[in-house]
Amino acid sequence: MKKTVAILAATSVAALSAPAMAQDATDGTFTGPRVEALVGYDVTKAGSDVDDDVNDNNDQSIDGVTYGVGVGYDFNAGGVVLGLEGEITDSSANVEFDGNDGEFFGLGDVHAGRDIYVGARAGVLANPDLLLYVKGGYSNARYNLNSSYNGEEYRAKIDTDGFRLGAGAEYALNTNTYAKIEYRYSNYSSAELDYEGNAPDVDLGEIDLDRHQVMLGFGYRF
Repeated sequence: MKKTVAILAATSVAALSAPAMAQDATDGTFTGPRVEALVGYDVTKAGSDVDDDVNDNNDQSIDGVTYGVGVGYDFNAGGVVLGLEGEITDSSANVEFDGNDGEFFGLGDVHAGRDIYVGARAGVLANPDLLLYVKGGYSNARYNLNSSYNGEEYRAKIDTDGFRLGAGAEYALNTNTYAKIEYRYSNYSSAELDYEGNAPDVDLGEIDLDRHQVMLGFGYRF
């Protein structure tokens, strides 16, 4: 966690102190509403509070492909681009569990589900067609839990709440289209177990999950 924050802080300082800060974004290349498609690599790891190095059968992480869509609105603020953004994604990350080897990841036999993010970003122009930015906000991620009792299978959803930090580069292909690459780190510290049917929800209290993602995006700016 400390290493991740240090990397993001260094990226922020480098971006905000670049000579390109004097450039203006008033030409509209990086301003206005936008919509984008996203795909990337997704890994969730047990955080330092729940890391299990004793049991070799336990997964320390689950990984897969994440994909989804995002929307945003950016505006010029005196040479700095500021924006609000949101996205919804899904993921193929899941525990490799065959029902016999007792291999679990942190919360159990889980499959990563949808992730909702809302936040803000700030960036500067490194070149007239290249925006460097940092971002941060709120993330609500769902993990689908499979379990069984007396031969019957049960399904539930674990809703987790946390924060996200990230940094990236966005390249304007032309006035309306762009491509970007982005790294982001999320940490989830609270969770609720939602059972199917009429069973009451259960507050799981404090948890500690670290999520790392490297994303590629292609978007259209209106």
